[in-house]
Amino acid sequence: MAEPKILTPAPGSRIVTDDSEVILFGQPPEVLKGLLREGISSFDTLVLPDIREKNGSLLNNLEFPIYFFLFYSKGLAEKRKINLVGDARSISQALRLLRFTLFGPTRAELDNWHTKEALKNEWLGVSEALAIKDDANKPIPIEKLFNLVPFENGVAVAGDFAIERKGVDSYLVSSQGGDVYVDLSDDIEVTPPYPVPIDYVPGGLAKLGIEVLGGASGFATEEPCSGLALCYNGDYLLIDSIPFLDQHLFARGISKNQISAIFLTHLHDDHCAMFPLMEMPHRVEVITTLEIFNMAMEKLGCGLGWSPDTVREHFELITVEPGDTINYYGLNIEIHNTVHSIPTIGATFSTTHKGQFRDVCIVGDNQNMARVREMAKSGTVRAETLANLERLYKHNFHLLIADGGAGEIHGDPNDALQSEADRVVFVHVEEVPQALQTTFSLASAGKRYTLIEGDSMIYASQINHYLSLWLGQPFPNRWMRNLLAEQEIYRYNTEDVIIVQEAESHGSVYLVLTGYCEVVRVEEGKRETVALLQAGDVIGEMAILTGTGIRNASVIARTPVTVCVFAEETFRSFIRYSGLQATLENRWLLRPVIKLLPQFAQISSTVTDKIARIAEWQVVESGTTRQLDDTHMYIFVEGIGSIVHEDGNEEKIANGAELGWRPYTENRAVEMTATTNCGLITIEASAYQQLLLSAPQLNYQTRKRRTLESDEEIEWLLGEVAIY
Repeated sequence: MAEPKILTPAPGSRIVTDDSEVILFGQPPEVLKGLLREGISSFDTLVLPDIREKNGSLLNNLEFPIYFFLFYSKGLAEKRKINLVGDARSISQALRLLRFTLFGPTRAELDNWHTKEALKNEWLGVSEALAIKDDANKPIPIEKLFNLVPFENGVAVAGDFAIERKGVDSYLVSSQGGDVYVDLSDDIEVTPPYPVPIDYVPGGLAKLGIEVLGGASGFATEEPCSGLALCYNGDYLLIDSIPFLDQHLFARGISKNQISAIFLTHLHDDHCAMFPLMEMPHRVEVITTLEIFNMAMEKLGCGLGWSPDTVREHFELITVEPGDTINYYGLNIEIHNTVHSIPTIGATFSTTHKGQFRDVCIVGDNQNMARVREMAKSGTVRAETLANLERLYKHNFHLLIADGGAGEIHGDPNDALQSEADRVVFVHVEEVPQALQTTFSLASAGKRYTLIEGDSMIYASQINHYLSLWLGQPFPNRWMRNLLAEQEIYRYNTEDVIIVQEAESHGSVYLVLTGYCEVVRVEEGKRETVALLQAGDVIGEMAILTGTGIRNASVIARTPVTVCVFAEETFRSFIRYSGLQATLENRWLLRPVIKLLPQFAQISSTVTDKIARIAEWQVVESGTTRQLDDTHMYIFVEGIGSIVHEDGNEEKIANGAELGWRPYTENRAVEMTATTNCGLITIEASAYQQLLLSAPQLNYQTRKRRTLESDEEIEWLLGEVAIY
């Protein structure tokens, strides 16, 4: 037997193989593309990771590895099963997640969600028709695709390999050929297993347009999966959440602050990698059906190991049904049903500007029309669904974006041959058939389709929006008019220097409107990143507050960046005459203090600013005592202080310790004694509770920290769950 060797198909995963058996440790997003690039033609065992999430990605994405096993490596045809290794809790959650993703909801679940009878029967009928089946043409239950191998006393035996857990995500893997050691914790970052080219030149915001984050299938080794961002009056509405969403938004120069909503078509991994949206600075509105939303919350919950109800806290649902037309702040969204292996929707987005009507239809994942017609004849698909899909492929849209992925559950580019659309673009496919290349085009990452060009008014509305958010209250109208009268819009390429450290301010204040930029300080030859700023952040207000005319740091564009430049004198006058000097000084002084606290180290500059708005700095003088009640959260920042317990024991307070009211854990109201002057950040409990619910990133990071710190049972963590 050959000696085992280790391969890394993608960051966050490992392959162990002895040339006869293959084990995959960890399943980061799009790991399948890494397997294909490594030339792996089959595998036998999946080992679920202990760490569920790392730098914005979940690490147990099993759907495409299973497709790979069943169809690419012929596991289904050869009646083989995958060995699924992990603790019993993780295995049960993985199976429930896969049941929703591969097979969809049960009739009982749809009944509980009050799905209309005709739609319910169609969804269930289509799912059964397209389900993975055995030789008797019966759907195979999800658990029958696996050999379940839970760890027992830290050891699992799968095939000829013994897998011994040696620590968190570390394993000793043994076979007759020898031993190897696998440690997934070596991978600090999880990144796409393919290159992500970045934009260098800034583009303008559109009144109505589509930016392509990715357009390929889950099997394309060099391209991202299908994902779109619809720009409407300068705000972005995601069409599904592409794997590695953060990296793809960054590459296009779209910051998270620019995302207001997501239109969610369905649950498959290449469309519904929604975890990054749990770390948004604001709650994202999810436009989808109740059924798809509930399934998405179940998927996120099982993937993360949290209860679906806790995951729901991070989102705002806007419920729609097939056949509905809603007006989303002036953007009309007409919802339609498609024919896919699980419940799936698409939509037509339209608006009118100065008498110009423009529309874009995004069909969504859809079976080829020949198969849809067959399913309609058998009564599985309703006549109204067929008729509407036929209409979509023929209508004269200004832009039609359709599923051209072929295969068992995807569309056929030939379905659009009779389309009267101005432009037809396909997703889910790497190459348009040669005969159609002069008729249709392909959605590829970085492409833009503009239906209505933007103008200066878009930037005026964005400026008003972001300044009000920055101020924490509506920006006074007359001051806004004066600022806008003097503002200028500047655009910077990726890597351009926007502000130079120690240069004069030249009387300017900057408001970031699009993209990301980095604040860098160089002292004694050492470079330090102070902050990563994004759309909505203000640069240069410190010069107004401190009265210094010298920049204390450089600011560099890390993506294409658009900024609005204001006159410093006008901005200073606004602050002075509005009585905001003391308030803004307090925020400016607290921001770096908050950022240095360990509990806020991963928080964005936008959320840090929100915390600073509701925080106060208090000093407990040396030799005095202070009662820390449970109506406030107190964070100990500096000095030497202690708590004397009833038994007389003295406990020194550590820097960063939270006292008084504490979120998601027991309160700790105590009497503190200051040995030296002690500095504390204090925040009203009610204000912090509101912020937790309005800033998902803070909510998630707080709960995550509690989970890691606590030795006790955490109420929102999932145990073993039922598959059905």
